[in-house]
Amino acid sequence: MKLLTQTARILTGLIFTFSGFIKGIDPMGTAFKLGDYFAAFRMGFLDDIALPLSLLLCVVEFVTGMMLLSGALVKPASWMAALFMALFTPLTLVLAIWNPVSDCGCFGDAIVLTNWQTFFKNLIILIPVVFVFITRNDDSGVMSLKAGLNFTLAYVFLFLLFMRMNLAYLPVIDFRPYSIGTNIAEGMAIPHDAVPDKYDIRFIYEKDGVQQEFTLDNYPADDTLWKFIDQKSVLISKGYEPPISGFTLMTEQGVDMTDQVTRQDGDVMLMVARRLDESDRDGLTKGYRLGIELQKRGADFHIVTATPSSEAGPLVAGFSTLYADEITLKTVIRSNPGFVLLHNGTVAAKWSYHNLPEPEKFLDGDLNALALKSRTATGNRLIAISAVMSVLLAVSLALPFRMKKNN
Repeated sequence: MKLLTQTARILTGLIFTFSGFIKGIDPMGTAFKLGDYFAAFRMGFLDDIALPLSLLLCVVEFVTGMMLLSGALVKPASWMAALFMALFTPLTLVLAIWNPVSDCGCFGDAIVLTNWQTFFKNLIILIPVVFVFITRNDDSGVMSLKAGLNFTLAYVFLFLLFMRMNLAYLPVIDFRPYSIGTNIAEGMAIPHDAVPDKYDIRFIYEKDGVQQEFTLDNYPADDTLWKFIDQKSVLISKGYEPPISGFTLMTEQGVDMTDQVTRQDGDVMLMVARRLDESDRDGLTKGYRLGIELQKRGADFHIVTATPSSEAGPLVAGFSTLYADEITLKTVIRSNPGFVLLHNGTVAAKWSYHNLPEPEKFLDGDLNALALKSRTATGNRLIAISAVMSVLLAVSLALPFRMKKNN
């Protein structure tokens, strides 16, 4: 029984830790997903707190998981896990039935699940969670109260630092279709042998005041007494869907520049400011300075925004400006503004406005070398934070912290 109890605790801890960690990689993406839910449930008044709620959700999941996994404060952690599942399991059933948002965002962009898949996933997770909750008094974990509090605070601090890093310097792992190394034109291409969507087409006819549905095989083509009313298409099976869709760059005059930008040889720098009125002012200033210097050198620099041209005018004067869908730009890069370097149509590097190199770096050096340096720095950040968290978890599991309650 003891082995079963500890197995359930560790399994639940792994699930919550993984879910919180994946969301914590991209807390801005989680905030966007919450915004989608707010819009679907007509709760737009909560948009301003979407990011704080995202951070709170990530921390609660991750810390609950780490507490269970390491044996720190098992009783409060079991309560948190049970309350979490009690809230979200019925909620996912409502989402599955109504389907206001296509995917739940439970595991960020790393693992995309439909709402029904999410509901059944929660039913499975409920099994170890309920077992952990029922046996919470039989599993005191491996730590004393004092040690458990110390390690929990350490987890919270490190995870907040991790999320702050991902907000400031872009997600340390990019699960979206515009990640570094992706060729955008190839990502949008549909193979000639791709399987198309399959639809069941129904025709609605009326005769003697009675409506009836027909298919292509039996509709009354030769019976003039039937009057055509309407037709509807029902998706039977989804065909091939390219990794990248909806990426379109237009000029103010309505000229499509997508192919010219994504298939151009050499380097193209995009300053992506999804909403110029919401963009960080210092970030825009950095971008303008970079754009001026690149234009002097004859390099290609474009501002890409979803702000209507009538509003964008004063903020983009003197620069080539392209317009795109706001949701697409949120997917391309989280920072606002953010900077995307394309080399022969392939995403070579991304920068937040926080860590955008000075213009001199772009002018004096090889852009590919600069892109490589950026990727190396991102990898080093991931290694450093993962190493610290791993050491902390290893220590918490290795030390003989089972003590008397009066300690």
